[in-house]
Amino acid sequence: MTTSVSNEIVNMQSQTAINNALALKAGQTTSTDDSNMFLKLMLQQLQNQDPTQPTDNTEWLAQLAQYSSLEQMTQMNQGLTDCMNYISALYTDSTANAEITQTLSLIGKEVTLTDPEDKTGTKKITGTVSEASFEDGTGRVKVDGTYYSIANIVSVREKTVATN
Repeated sequence: MTTSVSNEIVNMQSQTAINNALALKAGQTTSTDDSNMFLKLMLQQLQNQDPTQPTDNTEWLAQLAQYSSLEQMTQMNQGLTDCMNYISALYTDSTANAEITQTLSLIGKEVTLTDPEDKTGTKKITGTVSEASFEDGTGRVKVDGTYYSIANIVSVREKTVATN
């Protein structure tokens, strides 16, 4: 029985090494120090056990089950990390798209802005948005020939058409 458990541990170490090599090739980071240490300790325990009182098979099976659980938790953790990264990228993209859409929807609208040059914040500028742009990831609108950040917009309304 000792030989088959020892062979199983060697097979597991080989599979772990193959998985790590594939993960590194794919550009992923691995955290297999704990699982490798677990296998090394188990192998050391096998090599140094008392031949007159060999370890019970159920104990070896329990340790193999612990190792299997460790591997599954590591894979689940990696899967959750990948999922979190995907959701974060999706959120960032949707936030950027929302700002782009919001800025583009202002073209042709009449807006009132706070003058960024006025330190008191009381001077307002009213005009029609003729153009939209994006600098440094921030939406900007052109009103009366000058660009303003959309953060300066106080109100938006449909452009009124004068009737004669």
